[in-house]
Amino acid sequence: MARSEAGPQRRTELDAIRLLVVLGLVFFHAALVFDSRDDYYVKNAETTDVTTILAGLCVVWAMPILFLISGFGAWHSLHRRAPGTFTMERLRRLGVPLVFATVVMMPLPQWLRLRAADSDDDESYWHFWPRFFDVHLELSDFPFILEGEHFETGHLWFVVLLLTFSLVLAALVRLVPGERVRPWGDWFGSVLARRGGSLLPAVPIALISAFVGLEESFAGWSRWAYLLFFLGGFVLAVDDRFRSAMRRDAVLAAVIGFAAFQLTAPGFLTADDPFTDMTALSIGTRAAFGVAGWCCVVGILGLLDRRRWRAESASRREGEKQPEGEAWPAGTSQLTNGSARRRLYGYLAVAALPVYILHQPIVVAVAYVVVDWEASIPVKYAVIVAISLALTLAVYDVAVRRTRVTRFLFGMREPVRPARLSRRTG
Repeated sequence: MARSEAGPQRRTELDAIRLLVVLGLVFFHAALVFDSRDDYYVKNAETTDVTTILAGLCVVWAMPILFLISGFGAWHSLHRRAPGTFTMERLRRLGVPLVFATVVMMPLPQWLRLRAADSDDDESYWHFWPRFFDVHLELSDFPFILEGEHFETGHLWFVVLLLTFSLVLAALVRLVPGERVRPWGDWFGSVLARRGGSLLPAVPIALISAFVGLEESFAGWSRWAYLLFFLGGFVLAVDDRFRSAMRRDAVLAAVIGFAAFQLTAPGFLTADDPFTDMTALSIGTRAAFGVAGWCCVVGILGLLDRRRWRAESASRREGEKQPEGEAWPAGTSQLTNGSARRRLYGYLAVAALPVYILHQPIVVAVAYVVVDWEASIPVKYAVIVAISLALTLAVYDVAVRRTRVTRFLFGMREPVRPARLSRRTG
C-alpha cells in the first residue's frame, strides 16, 4: 500500500467527531428513557415512537464512525511502536478502565433497573453488588465471555470490542509478513482509482448485516460489522489513496447512504424482528442498513476532509507568495491567535474515553429521579440531558483528569507540556 511520505499526520477533525459522538450519547441514552420499544434501565410512564425514528438517524453512522476512527488511531500507534508494545499499551489504556468501570460503575444501572421495576424492592446497593458478579463463562458469546443473571458490560461493550479488535490486529501485524499483504494492497489501490471505489467495503458489511444479523444491544450493529469499520480505519491511515478516494466519492456516498437508509424504514417499522428474522423483508432491510452505514461514514469523513484539504491547499499557496523573511512572523501570529482554540482542543480531545465511561451511569441515575416528576416528556428529557451533561463533565474535570491515579484508571495518557515557541532575534 502507498503510505504517506510525510508520515503520521494528526487529523483533528476525527478527534472532534469522536468527542461529538460521545457527548451525543448523553442525548441518545436520555431519549431511550422515553422510547416505546427499547428496554432501557429506567423508563418513563409515558413513552413515544418518535425516539425510535430519531435514534435510527444516529445509530446508522455514529458507533461505526467511532470504530473507524479507532482503527485509524491504531495504525498511528502501531506506526510508533512494536506489536508487543502496542498490545501492552492497549491493555493499559483500554483493559484497565474496562475492569475498573465494570467493578465500580456497572452495578449501579442494574440496581436502579430492579428498583425502578419494583417499587417495593428495598435491597441496598451494597447487598446487590456481589450478586452482580455472580457469573459463569460463556465462550460462545465471544468476546463477551462472562454472563450472569444481573451481570452485564452495559455500554462498555464498545471498550470490550475495541480492545479485542486491537489485540487481534497486533497479532496479525506480528504474524503476517508484509510481502503477503502487498498484493492485496496493490489490488485495493487499483479499485480505489475508480470512481466509487471507496464504497466497496459496503458489500461485506451489507452481507454480514444481512445474513449474520444485527444486535440491538450493540447500537443496532453486528459486532463483526464493527470489525470491518475498525479495519477500514486502519487501511485509511495506511494508504493515502483511500483518503483521496473518500474525498472524491463523498457526495456520491452521502446520496447512496441517505437513499439506502430510507429503504430500511418499512422493515424496521413492520417486521416482527428485523434484527434477526430471516424473511426476505428483514434480510433486505439489514443489507440496506449495512450499505447506508458505510456510505454515511464515507460521506461524512470525505466531505469534512474536502474542507480541510482545500484550506491546507490555500494555506500552502499563501505561504509560497510570502517573502521568505515574512514567513515566520505570519506563522507566529496565527499560533498566537489560535492558542485559546488549541487549549480547548487539548482539554477536550483526551476526554472522549472517560466521558464515554462516565455518562451512562450518570444518565440512568438522573433519569431514575426525574421520571417520577409531574412533567411532560420534552421537559423531562431536557432536564435529564442538561443535568447529565453537567455532571459528566464535572466528574471528569474534578475526579478524573486532575490526578495521576485516576487518569491511569480511565486510560488517559499523562499530559505533555507543549514546547515553547522560540523567537528569532536580529
